[in-house]
Amino acid sequence: MENYGFLSILPIIIAVAMAIKTKNVILSLFSSVFLGALILLNYNPLLTTKTLMTDYFVKQLTDSYNAGVIVLMVFIGGFIELMMRSGGAYAFAQSVGKYINSKTKAQLSAYLAGIIIFFSDLGTPLIVGPIFAPFFKKLKLSKEKLAFILDTTSSPVAVLVPFIGWGVFIIGLLQKEFENLNLNLSDYESFVKSIPFNTYPLLALTIVPALALMKLDFGPMKKAEDDIFNERELEVLEKKEYIVENAKPIYVWLPILVLLITLFSMLGFDFMFKRFSGSEFRAALSSGYLYAAIVLSVMMIINKSKTFDEIFSIYLNGINKMTQIAIILILAWSLGTINKNLGSADYIVHFIKSINLNSGFIPMIAFLLGCIISFSTGSSWGTYSIMIPIVIPMAVALNAPLYVTIGSILSGGLFGDHVSPISDTTILASAGSGCSHIDHVKTQFYYAAINGIISLGTFLIGGFFQSYIVLFVAIILQLSILTAIKIKQRSK
Repeated sequence: MENYGFLSILPIIIAVAMAIKTKNVILSLFSSVFLGALILLNYNPLLTTKTLMTDYFVKQLTDSYNAGVIVLMVFIGGFIELMMRSGGAYAFAQSVGKYINSKTKAQLSAYLAGIIIFFSDLGTPLIVGPIFAPFFKKLKLSKEKLAFILDTTSSPVAVLVPFIGWGVFIIGLLQKEFENLNLNLSDYESFVKSIPFNTYPLLALTIVPALALMKLDFGPMKKAEDDIFNERELEVLEKKEYIVENAKPIYVWLPILVLLITLFSMLGFDFMFKRFSGSEFRAALSSGYLYAAIVLSVMMIINKSKTFDEIFSIYLNGINKMTQIAIILILAWSLGTINKNLGSADYIVHFIKSINLNSGFIPMIAFLLGCIISFSTGSSWGTYSIMIPIVIPMAVALNAPLYVTIGSILSGGLFGDHVSPISDTTILASAGSGCSHIDHVKTQFYYAAINGIISLGTFLIGGFFQSYIVLFVAIILQLSILTAIKIKQRSK
């Protein structure tokens, strides 16, 4: 493939540098796309602007697959907002309160509640936090511990589910790269197959119950737990719109059940592992979210939780919230096409071959770069929109293990976001628990760092040996480290 030499990767460099500097993903992506088109069109700015509109942005919107993804995101946005504002999640979490009578049960209950509310990473801290804060205070558990659990059950859960906003967003990015590379691969199936290699979020989900059952804390978190008796009163940010009169726990589980039944009915009972066309998947998922929203709306009207006008307004508000995500998707798809036309992957491949870098190192490098970008921007979504158009073509050209590479991109984007003080989920986890933001960042870092270091090692190994065994090795290593810390504490 023809490439433009160093200019082939200049838009990539600009996208990464601007994302880190400005922390504005949309501005960074647009600048990168504009520069790439400018290079392709011999530095004619007027022609560049015209071509971007006609041959890139509009073309991305009119592409049947892309349009289907955006339509699906609209249905997801409306349903999530309706679910959050129904009050059902709050009612559901409160219903388990009577069973919480020990520190271990409190931690595990908050953990499970966070997992159950998997449909919204931002909703978890603001719903689960205010509900469990009184239990944590009563049982002498720190606000920092609650913030850690809230943060660990938000994005790490969302990035593993293929049929919610996160999964659909990532699958959409993958499909565009597969299309550009003429690969006969299922984007959905590739996402599912990458889950066992998505090490960081899986380790994040195992560390919470491990710490709770082992009754273990270390680092700044241990000091926070030791100082709990001297803490000031808990001040929890309650989102009043999530507390609705007459709301019932059934508002949560029945719509989700309807969603899953629709998927099972339209795609088959093995839909999580079955290969089918993207249009078939989108149609089934859109239908599922539509029927789930209808069922939830009917229940709310019957129970007089909300009026029809209120429900319709909430649904439209949820759709509006997806506008920024749609813009990021269009820009990311355009960047992928620009990179293809510039021959960016070809240039990078030649460069890597010239320095004799083994392709097995690609997942580890992708993980580290994802960490840097997401830590600097505080955005996993933005990191994926930048990284996937860059790394996937490179991995395919160098014959690096594709599913490991996808997992490394997702893990890197999540780890950096998880420890970033400017991440929205980090900020909301602090707010939802009533914890000082800086205290949350400090106390969570040690736990996240252990998982991050283990993940780095698994991507180094996984780059050369594409085997699901690396996940089990990672979990065993995590538990071994925690056990060693526990033994050391006992020996003192």
